[in-house]
Amino acid sequence: MSVGFIGLGSLGKTIAKRLIDQGVPLVVWNRTKEKALDLGVEIAQSPAELSKKVNTIFVMVFDSQASEEVIFGKEGLVQGDIKGKTIIDMTTNHYRYVEFAYQELKKLGAYYLDAPVLGSVIPAQKGELTILVAGEKEKFEEHKGLFEKFCRAIYYVGEVGNATKLKLINNIVLGGFMEILASAIALGERAGFDKELIINILNDGAGKSYILDVKKKKLLEEDFSTHFSVDLIYKDLHYAQDLVKDLNAFTFSLQNVKEAYGLARAMGLKDLDFSAVYKVFKRT
Repeated sequence: MSVGFIGLGSLGKTIAKRLIDQGVPLVVWNRTKEKALDLGVEIAQSPAELSKKVNTIFVMVFDSQASEEVIFGKEGLVQGDIKGKTIIDMTTNHYRYVEFAYQELKKLGAYYLDAPVLGSVIPAQKGELTILVAGEKEKFEEHKGLFEKFCRAIYYVGEVGNATKLKLINNIVLGGFMEILASAIALGERAGFDKELIINILNDGAGKSYILDVKKKKLLEEDFSTHFSVDLIYKDLHYAQDLVKDLNAFTFSLQNVKEAYGLARAMGLKDLDFSAVYKVFKRT
C-alpha cells in the first residue's frame, strides 16, 4: 500500500515518524517544506502531485479551512489523481465540514474517512493513540492495519461526522480538566503552598487523571513546549460550541473553559502547549 502524509505539525510529524519506523514508506507534503527534510522520505511539491503517487493519504492539519485547502484548493489533492483513493482526515474538524468533504469526494469516485485521534505527542511516539473512524466500513477494515501501527485503541463509529462529534465531546472534557487543574494549582500557590505538594495531593485526590499524569512535568518545570497547543484547544472548543447549539443542548462550563484559553491566546500563549493556561491563573 502506497501512503501519503500531509501535515507535519507536532502531532502529525510524530505520527509520520512512527509510520516510517514501522516500515511504512511515505510520500509527504507540508506547507513548510523544511519540516519534512529530516524524515528521509520523498517530499511532494504539492498535494496534487502527492495524490498521483499514492493510494492512501493521511491529512492532519490545523482546522477545517486548512483541510479544505489541501483537499479541494489550488493544487489540492483533487487536482491530481484522486479517483479510487482514500483520504484519511485526522484533523480535528468541524462536523459540518467532514460531511461536505465526504460527499464531494464521493462525487469524484474517492473515499473519505473521518478519523480524528485522541492523544498527543508522547502517546504517538509509543504507538498508543486512540483513533475514532467514521465512513465506509469496508475502507475502515482495509486500513485498520495502518491504524494499528500508531494506535492502541481503534473505534469504528459509523457514518461520517460521528467521529468528529465524539472527538469534540472528548475535547470538552480535555480542555475542562486542564483548566480546572491549572486554576487549582495556581490557587494553592497563592495560598502559600509548594506547587509540587499541591500537584501530589491532587494526584492522590480528586485531581487524579490522565491529564495530570501527562502534564505534571510541564506544570512543575513550566516547560510549555508544544504537544497540543492553546490555539488548537481553543479552536476545538469553538467547534464544540456549534455542536451544542445544533443539538439544542446546553452546558454551563464550555464557554467559560473556552474563554480561559481565549485569554491565554490574548496573553501571547497561543503557540504553547495548552497546559500553559496555568500561566493565566498564575498571573491574574
